[in-house]
Amino acid sequence: MQRIAEIERKTKETQIQILFNLDGAGQPQIDTGIGFLDHMLTLFSAHGFFDLTLQARGDLEVDAHHTVEDIGLVLGETISRALGDREGIVRYGQAVVPMDEALAAVTVDLSNRPYIVYNVPAVSGPSSVFDAGLAKEFFRALANKAGMNLHINVSYGENEHHILEAIFKALARALDQATGFDRRIKGVRSTKGSL
Repeated sequence: MQRIAEIERKTKETQIQILFNLDGAGQPQIDTGIGFLDHMLTLFSAHGFFDLTLQARGDLEVDAHHTVEDIGLVLGETISRALGDREGIVRYGQAVVPMDEALAAVTVDLSNRPYIVYNVPAVSGPSSVFDAGLAKEFFRALANKAGMNLHINVSYGENEHHILEAIFKALARALDQATGFDRRIKGVRSTKGSL
């Protein structure tokens, strides 16, 4: 079974095309127009062993919000489609990743019950096009469309780049774990019999 999905979405604000392979080799081809987001999604692809081809254009002359949020929406929907009926998957995943002085823990449940918890320390310093506040919008959109219960907890960190890098790497590792198969699971991993 190939767990691959492709989605193209066009609005008056953004044009996004994503091809996503859950069972890839960590091969990214990413161009969002936002260099820092490209860097984070490259890390996500590599550390989750996901093949991710993503092309996006948005109204960056306004700001990065529409582009970032819409990428989260489309990536989340692509992940959900690639998962199909979710039969046999482990469903839960957790990873704790350090990046220099920052430590991020990410826990996911692919339950089709979207929710996000986002505990990230405020940091001072120059604001960039992509910051922790905008990252929260990306993760909220991703969780909603992927049907993912997503908990992001950063215990500590001083550098926003390091904090966000730890989060994206931890998310990749947790999602890779949750989307893995366990031969003991028959159907979906739920006592209700459905997700």
